[in-house]
This record gives sequence, C-alpha cells and structure tokens, in this order.
Amino acid sequence: MGSVRPAARHRTAVVAALMLAAFTFNTTENLPVGLLSLVADDLRVSITAVGVLVTGYGLTVAVVSLPLAHITRSVPRRHLLAGLLALLAVASWVSALGAVSYGLLLAARVATAVAQALFWAVMGPVAVGLFPPERRGRVIGLLSVGGSLATVLGVPAGTWLGGHSGWRVPFAVLGALAVVSLVAVAVLLPTSRPQENHSAYGAAPDRRRFAVVLATTALSVTGAFAGFTYVVAFLDDVSGFGTDAVSPVLLAFGAAGLAGVTVTGPLLDRYPRATLTVPVAGQAVALLGLYVGGGSQVVSVALLMLLGASVGPVFMATQSQVLHVAPGRTETALAANSAAFNAGVAAGALLGGALLPLVEVRGTFLVGGLLTVGAFVVLTWPVSTGRTWRAPAVDVRGPGAR
Repeated sequence: MGSVRPAARHRTAVVAALMLAAFTFNTTENLPVGLLSLVADDLRVSITAVGVLVTGYGLTVAVVSLPLAHITRSVPRRHLLAGLLALLAVASWVSALGAVSYGLLLAARVATAVAQALFWAVMGPVAVGLFPPERRGRVIGLLSVGGSLATVLGVPAGTWLGGHSGWRVPFAVLGALAVVSLVAVAVLLPTSRPQENHSAYGAAPDRRRFAVVLATTALSVTGAFAGFTYVVAFLDDVSGFGTDAVSPVLLAFGAAGLAGVTVTGPLLDRYPRATLTVPVAGQAVALLGLYVGGGSQVVSVALLMLLGASVGPVFMATQSQVLHVAPGRTETALAANSAAFNAGVAAGALLGGALLPLVEVRGTFLVGGLLTVGAFVVLTWPVSTGRTWRAPAVDVRGPGAR
C-alpha cells in the first residue's frame, strides 16, 4: 500500500523545516571558521587545532555517510529525522554550554557530523516523496536554498554574534533552531516505511550514469577547493585587496552562490542535463580565469561571483540527477554523492596545500580549473549506447504517486 500524502500546508511546512535544518547544519559545520581566534583563545589551543574542527567534520561526513545510510534504510523517516535533529540540538548545546575543553567540543562536532551525514542522505527523498515525481528537481532546489543561506547569512551572522556575545552563544542559537525543525518534522511528517515512497528508488536506474555523476561531483569539488581554500591569500597576494576588503568580496561570492541555486532550482526538472553541465563549465572558466586575470581586482570579483554561482548549483544538480539514476535505494546513492563531495573538499584542500610551495597560490587555481575541465569531460562523454546522455523520463507509477 502506498504512503498517504499529507495536506498541502503540512507538506510545505515540512519542506520549510527541512530547509531550516539544512541551514542549521551547514552553519554549524562552517561556523568555527569565523570564530577561530575566539575559540582558540578561550580553550587555549592553536588556531590549527580549531581548524581541525572543520576539516575533521567534513572527513567524518565522508566516512560515515554510506554505512549509516545502509544501516538505517528501514527506519521510518519521521523517527530518523527527529532523532538526527535532536542530536544536532544536543550537540550544539554541549558546544555552547558544556564545552569546557577542546576534547569535549571535538566530540560534539563529531556527533553533529554523524547526524549531518545521515540527514543529507534522507532529507531529499523525504521532501521529494511528499510531492508528485515530476516536481523532484524543484523540491531539491528549495532544500539547496536553505543550505546556501548558511554561507550568506548563517556564518556571517554567527561570527558577528560570537564577536559580541562570546563564541558559545551562536551554538546555543543553532540548537534552538534545530528544535524548531524537530518539532515541525515530528508533528507533521507521516510515519511510513521508506520503501513505500516513490522517491525511495531512482526513476530511471542507470549504474553507468550514476558513476558519471559521482565522478563529476568528486572532480569538480576537488577542483573548486584546491583553489578556493586559499582564496584569502589569493585576494591578498595576487589581487591586492586589503584585509578590510576581503569580507565584502567573500560576501559577494556567497550571494552569487545563493542566486545561482535560486535560479537553477526551478529548472532542474525541465533541463536536467544543462543545469549540471553549465555550472561545471562556469566553474572551470572562473578558476582558469582567476589564474590568468586574477591580478585585476574587478576581474577577480567578477570571476569569484561566477565561481560562487557555479559551485552551489553543481552539487544541487548532482543530487537531483542521483534521484533519477540511482541504481538502488536513493538514500544510499545520495549518501555516496555526499561522501564524494566531502572527500572532494578534503582532497582539494590537501592538494592545494601540497602544491602551494611549488606553484604559489595562483597556481592552485590553475590546478583546480584543470580538474574541473576533467569533470566536464567525464560529464559530457558519451555513455551506455555511445550517445550523450539524455534526461531520463520520470516514472509516475511509483507507489507514492497519485
């Protein structure tokens, strides 16, 4: 028997709650970047140790995503999401109220990363399953807007609040936001078995195309972060921006990313191929352009905005395509894509750092651009029948379809 679809206002409220949860998770993940000195001084550790709170977070997500998705594949999503949001709230409050040592704060971060790893695997299928199959892309686009707001609003606001009230206060606020999402999901999301929903399986399973999407994610993200990890040094050494100008430039990058996700989301269902190939191409142009023309401040700002407008839509579009071509359960496939993303972040940062003494900061953007070109080649290379891939038809016969 198919799952019962809740009333329209309840579906909208659940999607809004999941958007808020995505915002909260992403802000929590990156907030230590803006609070490095405050946390280091308070806990009497090095800034490098505080940086581990971010890199270790991403590595945890990369490692545990697939195993957790497999282990929990039969757990009702209402119960699972409620548990994950409760863990986020508790870990945030431990960070805010109980983190009297670096070790305790690190443990809270690991717990949050574990929750986030599973959240990103199940959030998409849950939200998409509330609506007809032909609206999958638009729903994924809305969820991505929530996550992108963390860069533009969450981390800057958290950094400002931490600077005025102490670094623990932003974490307390994030815990409260997690509770808001938790209550909405616990009250409004129906309890059903995951496999009853049309979003539990790919609309047009294709192992080869799924492998292409994963490779695109890994290569493009590695390329982006090989350069962008060192963007502050690039703006200083290559573009000649002063310290006071860096924050506005990065805000422009984040705003462009939000705009890119907002514009691309509604197009995912109609143009699934273009909404991935165009951002990948845009990222390649931006990274290579920064290598060539980064000495001009105007060119640097324009190309960083192009980079921001490309990076967010790339991951959003790969998530949407995974829902189409997943060869098995979608939450497992999405977990694999999330793992590829987080592994790419770590690999890009490590690669850029290793090359920095050899090619200087400008060269890291060249390497990142070449990796992104590789992602574009993989994405557009003919697969299966020897023809370039076409958008799979949406199967409206899923058990959750009306």
